[in-house]
Amino acid sequence: MKKLLFSIAFATSFSTFAQDSGNESGKKNDAKIYYTKGGNASLLSFAQVTRKGNEMSTIPRFTMFLNIGTNANVDLGNHLGLFAGLNLTNVGMITEETIVGTVKTDVFKYKQRVYAVGVPVGIKIGDLRKFYVYGGAEVAYAINFKQKTFINGEKVDKFNEWFSNRSNPFMPAVFAGFQTKQGFGLKVQYYLSDFLNPNFSENGIKPHANTESKIFFVTLGYNFGKK
Repeated sequence: MKKLLFSIAFATSFSTFAQDSGNESGKKNDAKIYYTKGGNASLLSFAQVTRKGNEMSTIPRFTMFLNIGTNANVDLGNHLGLFAGLNLTNVGMITEETIVGTVKTDVFKYKQRVYAVGVPVGIKIGDLRKFYVYGGAEVAYAINFKQKTFINGEKVDKFNEWFSNRSNPFMPAVFAGFQTKQGFGLKVQYYLSDFLNPNFSENGIKPHANTESKIFFVTLGYNFGKK
């Protein structure tokens, strides 16, 4: 609720600024706040993971559920707009690790994801009625962590935790994209912090120590809708 109030307040400040600017210039400015569907639809996530300096094998992760959101928009004319929103995003990564033993070789696969609540803030530039590009930054917080473990293709463990510290809860990101008049668009979002928390400890062991894990995703479904 606090994040929703923040996004609305931020958009309101956009509107106030636009109206004040119009009044000072002696021209009419009819910039108003309007709300549109937001959120990221189908996501294709990629990861770059290294452990003790060695790069781990990763697999692109595709998901359609559950990504929802809304945006508060302020258009300062037909070619410039500002927006702030509230998103719930399912993002994560898949890694594989081969462990060679004295008797046999095992392949471990880990599927890890979080549900993150994020507040994006950005700018839209172009013909807002036909085609435009946009970019900005998002502050997100992970509220649920889930992990599945497979050994040689067989699932051996599955769990999820609310407000877990297995992953970094604070997830700042930057993004950029474009959208057409027909509603088709593409967005790329890159997370600035490691996905896994290297300081997480369980039974005195830090499973993610000396691990760097950067993720980004591509989505075709981000849509500001129409005014």
